[in-house]
Amino acid sequence: MPRPDVTLQDIRAAQARIGKCVLRTPVLESALLNAVCGARLYFKCENLQHTGAFKARGASNAVLARSASELQAGVVTHSSGNHGAAVARAAQLRGVPARVVMPHNSSAAKLAAVRAYGGQITLCAPTLAAREAAAAQIVADTHALFIHPYDDPDVIAGQGTLALEFLEQIPQLQWLLCPIGGGGLASGIAVAVHGLRPEVRLVAVEPASADDAFRSFETGVLAPPVPTHTIADGLRGALSARTFGFIRQHLHAIVTVDEQAIVQAMRELWQHLRIIVEPSSAVPYAALAGRKLDVDDAHVGIVLTGGNVDIDELPW
Repeated sequence: MPRPDVTLQDIRAAQARIGKCVLRTPVLESALLNAVCGARLYFKCENLQHTGAFKARGASNAVLARSASELQAGVVTHSSGNHGAAVARAAQLRGVPARVVMPHNSSAAKLAAVRAYGGQITLCAPTLAAREAAAAQIVADTHALFIHPYDDPDVIAGQGTLALEFLEQIPQLQWLLCPIGGGGLASGIAVAVHGLRPEVRLVAVEPASADDAFRSFETGVLAPPVPTHTIADGLRGALSARTFGFIRQHLHAIVTVDEQAIVQAMRELWQHLRIIVEPSSAVPYAALAGRKLDVDDAHVGIVLTGGNVDIDELPW
């Protein structure tokens, strides 16, 4: 397993680097949702971030940290949507082209977002292997720089800036919950929180139908990627050896939620916070509403990772 290669100092450096191109997103509360869950909940609204998702943090850091010579041929990535839009935006800020490999069943909203920031889209089969193969071919053809969606120290450090911000806004946090797919966000949060507030309990939440992180965490052995079928398209990625290392070291637990609970959580967040979040964002609240964790009377932070959904295809 690789030696951890992201530190609190790296995350602080990322915060300084990207400060002018990402937003300090607000934290929302709801007395009704507090009552449902029996705790004091704080929702960190990355759905209001540039590009509509937390991915703007990691992508911006990864692109801004590179030299002009490294970016001469532009950048390449693969993504279900949010990371692709974030990379396209960051590349646009640096004045270089961005090529994004996306599954052919990506949502219309996410495809439109990538194109809006000038990203050149290549469609592929909806599997991780197909995404990786298509991206590797583009790198071979163009010599552009590959920016991995999560298995990249600069991406992880950028995502960790979210936790620095959250702890500044709500210093009394006792728990912090986030979704988990490939593990880049969970890794960055874990490093930041462990460095600043190691007593905070960190929990990642995952769809039961895409539970490789849960199985890896429970067995201590990195589970291989398998085909997944979940409404939470942003959580279909599989952990890397790097992200698994951070998660094993710093997370307290990983829990899973079913598809019905995810949809219900989206609905409740709309009803009580008056915001639309994508399914991937709703999984942590779904775990709390389903009493998957004993957080009675605690101060609980929840990361709402994104809000890029097709309004005409909301699942209710």
